[in-house]
Amino acid sequence: MPGTLITVEGIEGCGKSTQCARLAESLRRSGYEVVTAREPGNTATGEAIRAIVLHSQDPIDATTEIFLYMAARAQLVAELVQPALSRGAIVLLDRFLDSTVAYQGGGRGRSIEQIHLLNRIAIGGRFPDRTFLIDIDVDTALRRIGGRNPDRIEREPREFHERVRQVFRELGRQFPSRIVELDGACSIDEISQLISVNVQALLNQS
Repeated sequence: MPGTLITVEGIEGCGKSTQCARLAESLRRSGYEVVTAREPGNTATGEAIRAIVLHSQDPIDATTEIFLYMAARAQLVAELVQPALSRGAIVLLDRFLDSTVAYQGGGRGRSIEQIHLLNRIAIGGRFPDRTFLIDIDVDTALRRIGGRNPDRIEREPREFHERVRQVFRELGRQFPSRIVELDGACSIDEISQLISVNVQALLNQS
């Protein structure tokens, strides 16, 4: 029985990591095997790349950045995602292919068409069964991340984050059967409930 791939996306501070943790806990209580991961990360290769793209003090060319994210993604799919899906598990990812489109395509201004092509190669053609996009305005996002030690991406100017948000929203319009857009201004409990209902409906179709 094939597994189910669920991803959660959004700009910095949208609350996606909180929702990933809540959904994983809820599904495990219901008896499902759930494998969670963040991007980039969760493999030795991915964690090494994460240290570079988020915490390097040296400038990184935007094209180099794309390939670093793709390398981490390909390794994650090969080492963790595909084996888990093959045994019928639910795989829940905090960021995946849409983030590269939004951040490097929208934020960095690189070719979105080329990023889509590289994504298809990196994921081996295995697109998410469902993606939850938690949308918040940039001012709220910047307030939320202002109280922590920001990483290299979080330190980008407001205009960068606005471009990222707009591409995320455009992806939601382009892929409505896969991407469910949620209002990040709702409470944590309200968003959790909406996600849970949607995921249960998705699993019932399997």
